[in-house]
Amino acid sequence: MVRSVFTKCFCLFLAFAVMNHPVVHRGVLGDDRDLEPKEHTKDTLETVRENIDQKKAVLIDVRDLVEWNAGHIRGAVLLPWRDLQDKLTEEQVKEKLEKQTKDKILYTHCAVGYRSLRAAKILKKYGYEVRALKPGYEELVKAGFESEKEPPKN
Repeated sequence: MVRSVFTKCFCLFLAFAVMNHPVVHRGVLGDDRDLEPKEHTKDTLETVRENIDQKKAVLIDVRDLVEWNAGHIRGAVLLPWRDLQDKLTEEQVKEKLEKQTKDKILYTHCAVGYRSLRAAKILKKYGYEVRALKPGYEELVKAGFESEKEPPKN
């Protein structure tokens, strides 16, 4: 009985310790709850399209490569959120985005808006003017953004 109680207490202790570990609790980049942007952009899809057409903005697709390969918005730049969060350094991100994004608004999009907002926070932290889109890929296509299937642009 004492062993059973000890085992249960030890399991609870481990669960509490793991959930409060800095990497688990705050993510690899630290606690991003206070980073901007805190919400999705208020820009309409019409405004987004106008900014992109006028070369004032670039669409950044933060979905995974598998999702991208299934279809993506023509002219978008692939920058998976997982890579932003776990793999790429700030310098690597800037090198990847340098040519397409210089002095432009970055509109991030994903499938439903969650990764878009998280990616926007990271890119904002790196100094970009970034606006997260709530509409996902399917909604963008339905709104008239042209879809295509081809390898990602580097």
